[in-house]
Amino acid sequence: MGRVHFYLRERIEDVKRRVLYESYEARKLPPWERVVITWIVLFTFWVLVAGWGRVAHLLIAAVVTLLIAVIMRDMLTEDIRRRGHLLTKSLYIFLFVVPQYLFIMVFRLIESNLRVVRNVILLDITPGIVKIEADLYSDTGLTILANSITLTPGTLTLDVEKKLGKAHLYVHWINVETLDGERAGRIIKGDLEEWLKKIFW
Repeated sequence: MGRVHFYLRERIEDVKRRVLYESYEARKLPPWERVVITWIVLFTFWVLVAGWGRVAHLLIAAVVTLLIAVIMRDMLTEDIRRRGHLLTKSLYIFLFVVPQYLFIMVFRLIESNLRVVRNVILLDITPGIVKIEADLYSDTGLTILANSITLTPGTLTLDVEKKLGKAHLYVHWINVETLDGERAGRIIKGDLEEWLKKIFW
């Protein structure tokens, strides 16, 4: 009986894993959209670094970045949510979401710096490690969230733990305000995760 129970539990976990994987695969962009978005990012970066130059240089840049985009399309865009037309999606991400995310990040940096300075001057430091749950699950989304938390003074992401359908971050916090994981997550993540969820799953 025990062996049958173990086998059934293993089969159920396997089915859950397969369903979760298929749901994540269904959210991904089609390959040609991934190539186009990667090409736009690479070509824009090339123009910003090298300048406009001659038409021949721009043509070479367009061809080279297109070849790189075809080969490396999954590195930048595999975790982007599938929603809407390619043009509206690209404009929404690059002209609306990314600038607002950077704007929020600047304010978070200023706020965190002031808080750390206050804690150091008043010697009001109670460091600790807290475990917070992330609503993101994709590798790119979690990486950007973890790096954003690390960039803000007073917090340092130590580890990311991914289990079936859930992800947790272990964060070293210079002044632990609460031991409740949900409230700590709201304080540490702020609005950053909500903006990342508009791009990544």
